[in-house]
Amino acid sequence: MTAHAWQSLRSKKYRLSLRLFLFLNLFSAFFSLLSPLYSVYSSILPVATIAVGSSLILLWHWRFPQKKINLLCISLAAGCLWAWHVGVKTLELPANNTSYVIIALLTILFIGTISFSNNIRAFTLNSLPVVITCLVVSHGEQWIRMLYCFVLPLVGVSIHYVIQKRYDKFAQQLMYQLIAERETLNDLSMLDPLTGLYNRRGLQHRLDEQLAQNTEDHYVMLLDIDHFKAYNDHYGHMMGDKALIRVSAAIRNAVRSRDIVARYGGEEFMVLLPQSDAQSAMRTAERIRQQVYDLKIPHMFNESVATNVTISIGIAPLIANNINLALENADRALYEAKHLGRNNILTSEQFTPA
Repeated sequence: MTAHAWQSLRSKKYRLSLRLFLFLNLFSAFFSLLSPLYSVYSSILPVATIAVGSSLILLWHWRFPQKKINLLCISLAAGCLWAWHVGVKTLELPANNTSYVIIALLTILFIGTISFSNNIRAFTLNSLPVVITCLVVSHGEQWIRMLYCFVLPLVGVSIHYVIQKRYDKFAQQLMYQLIAERETLNDLSMLDPLTGLYNRRGLQHRLDEQLAQNTEDHYVMLLDIDHFKAYNDHYGHMMGDKALIRVSAAIRNAVRSRDIVARYGGEEFMVLLPQSDAQSAMRTAERIRQQVYDLKIPHMFNESVATNVTISIGIAPLIANNINLALENADRALYEAKHLGRNNILTSEQFTPA
């Protein structure tokens, strides 16, 4: 689940709560109009207002579900209209109207509890006007029972609200932790575990990003450690891994922070130089070559070049985002640099392919 999905889920819960509240108010209002208690029809204005208002808001919200409606205002308005209805109708009933008052109170509390099981503020705003009206019109009769009828769901909704808040907080923290772990794993899957440089997958990802931003003045370098198979065969793979780690660190230190460095193969590396020209690319390549040479990693099977590990480099421009052509030209330049004696740098423009 993403943060966007989490927010979408919260919005859906909000919309469902609003629609349920409007539907229950609409149903109760129609029932009161069609079958009123004590057959008193004169106080229909507040109930009719509830019925019409709930219908219109339901239709509007169904048509525009993404539009935000203030649930607290809606709940307070409905509570005041029901309180108005109870107060007016009580004046028209005989003196002993306690049963009607309790029925009306329980109806509103039922609507609020069902609709706002995890929204204590909306429940209180909806119920409180009716509770106060019922206490006033009952003239002290059944106050304890009325307060009990109000306090019991209020406590229940409050407890449910606290539980829901804790659950939401825990779920949100877990979601953010999972997102962070997923991003970490995704980053790790793009890195070579030995050298810490980008692997082929990470390289492709960074290339797509870089080429989407800027399509001009890019240069590609392919680098290969000279006689590395012989180094591995003589010194062993453990020493070979150590040499790769040191060489990769030297390459990374020799380039700019915006340059992209990847382990392209076993002992082969690739560097993308964005926003660079031929002279800058050559200077960077020379800096890499010198820093690798200065590592002074002993390599007795490289004696035709030096007594330590060296590197050969091929350079080619990246034209029209054709990375395959640039790599092919850089590879040819690298092959020619090795053919000329290794520990060399050659650009694709410096030789004519056979």
